[in-house]
Amino acid sequence: MPLVDIQLIEGVFDKSQKQAMIKKITDAMVEIEGEAMRGVTWVRVHEVASGNWGIGGKGLTTADVKALQVR
Repeated sequence: MPLVDIQLIEGVFDKSQKQAMIKKITDAMVEIEGEAMRGVTWVRVHEVASGNWGIGGKGLTTADVKALQVR
């Protein structure tokens, strides 16, 4: 059974966006493995606190990611 983990910085995506991720990732796994996998494909969304995710030695915040989204 597939288990897919998505890790995000908290506050970047709203509930409907996270639900869309879950649906689309499940659909992608079903496309690869077949419809029988739909009921056993697990998708977990983990949110990391703002500032507790680092890139290049710097803590990335919710505001940093939102600024990248508008570029």
